[in-house]
Amino acid sequence: MLRTPNLGLEAILEFSASDFRIVKQGNFVRCGVTGQAIPLDELRYWSAERQEAYATPAAVIERLKRESTAK
Repeated sequence: MLRTPNLGLEAILEFSASDFRIVKQGNFVRCGVTGQAIPLDELRYWSAERQEAYATPAAVIERLKRESTAK
């Protein structure tokens, strides 16, 4: 598991539509688009379908844009 200064260990989460479950304890997850560390207490955006977290609404939009151009 990756250590990031001041954040501790990277967590592994399982995302559902309205919540997430901690599979492996940690203090943060990484944004699926930017790679930015997101402290668990600041995690607000994710995709249950893609099983990834997003740092900001802009990251969600970027993921959707990438998917639409890949088709």
